[in-house]
Amino acid sequence: MCLGIPGRVLEIVDIDNGITKVDMGGVVRTISTAVLATDDPVAVGDWLLIHLGFALSKIDEEEAEDSLNFLRRLGDPGAHEPSVPGDGSGRRDVP
Repeated sequence: MCLGIPGRVLEIVDIDNGITKVDMGGVVRTISTAVLATDDPVAVGDWLLIHLGFALSKIDEEEAEDSLNFLRRLGDPGAHEPSVPGDGSGRRDVP
């Protein structure tokens, strides 16, 4: 299993060699589109799924936003705190 990060194409740096600049959730990176399996050329504004600096596939904006929101929740330490049953005092009502 690999983790793909969505990135939005900002600039086609070198079309012949498949070098593209993308925004990955506020971080700008230069990536390769050389292994991208599509007949549809990459254009500014497209969303790509990126792993280890390589675009794996084109994705739509909705899928990109869903993935970015999921990754943000993973990075939010408060999003994973388990709820404790009881009256809110922190005591557990365990028989």
